Amino acid sequence: MTEQKTIAVLLRLASDPRPPVRLSTEGARIRSRGVRQIPNPADLTALEEALALAAPLKATVTVFGFGDRRLDDLLRLGLSLGATRAVRLGGEGVERGDAAANARLLARALLIIDPILFISGDRMVDRGDDPAPALAAALRGLPLVSRVVAASLKADAMELLRKSDRGGRQRVRSPLPCALLVAEEAREVSYPPLEAVMASLETKVELWGLPELGLPEHAIGKGGAYLQAGRFVTPRPDPIRTTTPDAALPTFERIVSLLSGGLAPREGKIHQGSTDDAVNGLMRLFASAGLIPQETP
Repeated sequence: MTEQKTIAVLLRLASDPRPPVRLSTEGARIRSRGVRQIPNPADLTALEEALALAAPLKATVTVFGFGDRRLDDLLRLGLSLGATRAVRLGGEGVERGDAAANARLLARALLIIDPILFISGDRMVDRGDDPAPALAAALRGLPLVSRVVAASLKADAMELLRKSDRGGRQRVRSPLPCALLVAEEAREVSYPPLEAVMASLETKVELWGLPELGLPEHAIGKGGAYLQAGRFVTPRPDPIRTTTPDAALPTFERIVSLLSGGLAPREGKIHQGSTDDAVNGLMRLFASAGLIPQETP
């Protein structure tokens, strides 16, 4: 009896870049409100590619990812689209890692799942390239092909069409097992039928923590991260656009003009008066600098 082949698909959540983000500060901390998590579009395309390759490879599809319970809904979406197994890597010590720590986490999961194909999206919609899948493939010794737009099985090897420089296309072959990073435009993502969605709610999402993975806590998550989180500063909500300084001015004066936001330097004085006087004075200053329209009498 032959062992069942498996295709592993990495699914990730991303911050929706379209709605506005409202920020509020509390001391040195910043809390974001209004940011929702959405499935990474390229990962859903990778899942569609895996489901299309499952039949010629005679393999099942396993969806997995790392995160908290919010990831379960995305994994169940993968089940409703045709995957047969869902695994979430989570628990104490797993989260808040950088790319290096996440790569070690993914590499151990791939060692346990032992897939014939490891497929993921090539980019994250909210932050661009994510090096963790490529690093995980390197740790497992898997040949990796990125920016894949089409894939097919040819004589126990993968024949792939990938995006090249300047809009070109390149055909490559890769032995199995291998890893693929699929471009978002490779396939159109389908909608699952209602019956499959309801059935996915009854399917168990496996939770693998440190005991199941067999990894020490200092190797993954925050403990295994090379990059530590730094300080956050409040972004300027509405930056002032300044005119380009005169090129004839000396370099130092051009830099001062840019940093001053277009306001000419003035002699520092303490002005006495009411709040209204101070506001009116500032408005006159802004009008004289051309930052607001002049009031007509």
